[in-house]
Amino acid sequence: MSKGFTGYGTTAGRSSRRRILRLAGAGLTMAAIGAGLTGCEDELATGGAGSTPPPRTTSPEPNGKAPEDGQTPAPLWTKSTSAATYGDNDELVAVGGVVIASGDPLAALDGATGAERWSLPGGAIPGAPLLLDDGNGSGSGDSTLYLASGKYDGSVIGYNPASGKETWRSHLGKEYRQPRPVAVDGTQVYVIAEILEADGSSRTNVIAALNSGTGKLVWKEQRDLGTQQNGVHAAVQGRYLVYTDFKKNLTVRDTATGRQVWTLKTTKTSYGPFAVHQDLVIVPQGQKLQAFALSDGSEKWSVEAEQFTTFREPAVLDDVLYIADSGRTLRALDPRTGRKVWQSTSLKDAGAQVPRQFVRVGSTLYGATDLDEQGGIHALDAKTGALRWTFNDRSGDYHAWLVATDGKHVFALHGKKLHALPV
Repeated sequence: MSKGFTGYGTTAGRSSRRRILRLAGAGLTMAAIGAGLTGCEDELATGGAGSTPPPRTTSPEPNGKAPEDGQTPAPLWTKSTSAATYGDNDELVAVGGVVIASGDPLAALDGATGAERWSLPGGAIPGAPLLLDDGNGSGSGDSTLYLASGKYDGSVIGYNPASGKETWRSHLGKEYRQPRPVAVDGTQVYVIAEILEADGSSRTNVIAALNSGTGKLVWKEQRDLGTQQNGVHAAVQGRYLVYTDFKKNLTVRDTATGRQVWTLKTTKTSYGPFAVHQDLVIVPQGQKLQAFALSDGSEKWSVEAEQFTTFREPAVLDDVLYIADSGRTLRALDPRTGRKVWQSTSLKDAGAQVPRQFVRVGSTLYGATDLDEQGGIHALDAKTGALRWTFNDRSGDYHAWLVATDGKHVFALHGKKLHALPV
């Protein structure tokens, strides 16, 4: 999971099933699920039987560091959780010495030992993100975890992630249903909610900003008819709120007023997170990766993958853009220009699955995959893309892998198993 103010398509088979699970968990109709299937049909699966198996697992070294390249570390600890995830990057977070996976009850585990710190029954709505701010807006320096209320009472609640104590609460109003936080910055929490009709139905929705200090409504804007509350990925960069949805919309709003700055139709549906960097939003669209200016939507650069391959989700870490494609090529790009820093085929050479989520600690880039066979958590050299090792728990669970880090450990979630790996 990423912080709400940072930004970050899919393969066939079990990957498509993960997308459907997320759609179903978010409460979409079967018609929408069918549309999701159609959007996934043109994506290519990778890996499979006959692939080179990952390196064997060894015990951690006495100093708690990962073994040498080619040797997969054993987990420092493994715990069963209540996780109910649908594969999005923001369903696993690590902050304040704890790691939290979306589930019921929502539980925070000590990052060093795996011991439970706190538990919150009904704390997280399935499919809704766990959003973190950095605490700078409040002046306290403490992060806040924002959640849609598990009681479905229209509340949005902020918690101290280290203690689980409620620190903030807001309510959009009785005329709105199921408000879900989609992004957060230092001063505001951004939510999308259904507008209730007199008969209790809903055909439209609003996007709104709530003051993260007082909980008061700052602004609200009705979205176009036909847009949906679910399937939205969002990020905040300076004065711009950026979001995509299943209707091929890429939209930017002014964070101070809610005014729409610009919107455009993408060529492909964006099922996953995008990335923002400085004055750019970077969106994968099938075979093409495009960067648009946040100020006016003009295209600044684009990169194309090989024919019949599609880009996965991008991530900007330490001013480098990392992205893989369905052909198992991994790229490091300059996010300002799209120019290649390096390009690696080490995943293809090892018969490894394609990562779709990244975190970086020091000189190691960690990538989490959708599919399980020859997948899991890849550890790669951040300067070359060389594959160092792959961790897999051998459970065969069909859920996507998720990865998060607190800088001291790397946390790998697979189904209901949470592992802490040394870095």
